[in-house]
Amino acid sequence: MAAQVKESSLKKWKIEMMKKSVVMAGLLGLFSPLVLQAEDVSPEAMQAKYPDQYQSWLATSEQAERKDMLASYPAAIVLWAGSSYAKEYHSPRGHHFAVADVTHTLRTGVAPAEGTKGLSASCWTCKSPDVPRLIGELGVEGFSAKNFTDLGTEMKSVVYCTDCHVQGTSKLTLPRPHAQEAMAKIHLPFDEQSRHMQGAQVCGQCHVTYYFQPERSNRVNIPWIFGSTADLIEKYYDTRRFYEWIHPISRTPIVKARHPEFEHWSRSAHAKAGVTCIDCHMPESVDEKGKTFTNHQIGQALPNYEQACQACHSDKQALVSRLDTNKAEVEDKARLVEQLLVKAHYEAGAAWDAGASWAIMNDAIMAIRHSQWRWDFAMSSHGLYAHNPQEGIALLNVAIEQATYARSALAEILSMLKVSKVNYPDISTKESAQKAVGIEVEKLTKEKQAFIEQEVDKHWPEVSRHGYQ
Repeated sequence: MAAQVKESSLKKWKIEMMKKSVVMAGLLGLFSPLVLQAEDVSPEAMQAKYPDQYQSWLATSEQAERKDMLASYPAAIVLWAGSSYAKEYHSPRGHHFAVADVTHTLRTGVAPAEGTKGLSASCWTCKSPDVPRLIGELGVEGFSAKNFTDLGTEMKSVVYCTDCHVQGTSKLTLPRPHAQEAMAKIHLPFDEQSRHMQGAQVCGQCHVTYYFQPERSNRVNIPWIFGSTADLIEKYYDTRRFYEWIHPISRTPIVKARHPEFEHWSRSAHAKAGVTCIDCHMPESVDEKGKTFTNHQIGQALPNYEQACQACHSDKQALVSRLDTNKAEVEDKARLVEQLLVKAHYEAGAAWDAGASWAIMNDAIMAIRHSQWRWDFAMSSHGLYAHNPQEGIALLNVAIEQATYARSALAEILSMLKVSKVNYPDISTKESAQKAVGIEVEKLTKEKQAFIEQEVDKHWPEVSRHGYQ
């Protein structure tokens, strides 16, 4: 009898713990909607409950323009040679295009041969609220271990309410495990922050740099163990001897920065003044009935100058002039870094071809790595000239010094090896630069288009085709 009572009590305890686990998982946004049905989060329900926010969110489908960044800055093709970024790289569009753009880009390629490992499903991480659902079902590493193309049929929604809010409510949340871990690393745990800071962190779960951890099935990881500056992230990568690819020309072990907007903002004048992403990019608006609401058509701040900027910047023309000056200085320094690094990569290649050893090449190669990292940390950050131009200019200044040092060291090595001429490529256009590094764009495009027609158009959800038909 005692044994039966004990067993019954144990069952009750287990059931209670399971209930608590489900509730907690729901608050974190990690459980499948099939399991947690506390609120109806269908488009119809959200439109009825939050009509202004919903309509402004829907308007991101109008933000269809984008810029071919490789055509604008072909030198980047040489810097990114050996990676998928040299194949295609466009400026971002509205959130409604998130699934379609990552589906169609040449960077994600096509389905791998059966039984082989292709691009990690981690590339979906910030594109859809279906990702937290799948992580809840598969586990973090179970999700990231899948191929990108394996989960295309599961991406049924673009960036949506549940990416930022607890289901069916206005309460903010961080549904992605990598973001929760990252904020803990820099001692800013989400649950202990004001709603103001939580708003910035919600944006920062995706507008942040990251890499895929190879030892953890390519799960997304934000490299903030030492801190979130370019120097401290570099320290983390160098300590681990980590690289994402070996440059095919210079043999430099490269690390890639990816849109570190949160990092730059966190050290900016805006952050010190308590101004976050929400204040500038999702300003308070007024509907036809005079009711205020947060505008979810996330976009540039200046078109909403009166709501987003005027309280702090009373002179619009002065603000525009200041932004133009910042942008021009950043662009000028970035182009100089690119010129120096393109030459450094080819000078290193010439030294290797002439029989150079790692013993004499190491310093020059590391200078290329560090210079390119700082250039990338600055230029991959959208809106740097507005968010934190001072840090961007400082990064580019150091990048210039490092690239100049690399070329000086390589000049000595080339002289020692009796190399009198280095053949630099024509990178005046995107096409000539891609040809120089061996990228067969026509072949890649043909393969991609066949995959789109045979797989995506027939089997993937409609959002994967938005803006491409």
